Amino acid sequence: MTDRSRPDLDDTTVEGLGKLSEALETVEQARGQLYGFHQHSGKADLLLQDAVELFRKAGQDALADDLERDLVGRNVIADRWTFQIVEDYDATYWSTFRAFDERARQELAGGDRHVFEARMKQRERTAGHPDHQAGPALDD
Repeated sequence: MTDRSRPDLDDTTVEGLGKLSEALETVEQARGQLYGFHQHSGKADLLLQDAVELFRKAGQDALADDLERDLVGRNVIADRWTFQIVEDYDATYWSTFRAFDERARQELAGGDRHVFEARMKQRERTAGHPDHQAGPALDD
């Protein structure tokens, strides 16, 4: 393993790579929340169908009919179910963001990830401390 702190790179480039990486990590969190939204919305629709069935059993057919017609399977936004929102996000934004992160790492850091963090580790560790080793293939 090479020194991932990349002493050959200037501080501003490393800081830019760090900000891009942090931005991508934030996008990954947003994507996770979007998938959570997708799963919660789907679960809510299944629970709604259970409620419709129970209202029918209870003889509340008018309410059950209205719920089934107007809410079960409804688009969550115009013309879209949540899986379509997730797919559009992935295709339009997430995949493009990841591609730019990969490009920046390849062009500027030879593909190394987390160069900013590697430099932080080098700065903040205590040389010689057994729990602060530089890395598996790096010397102190």
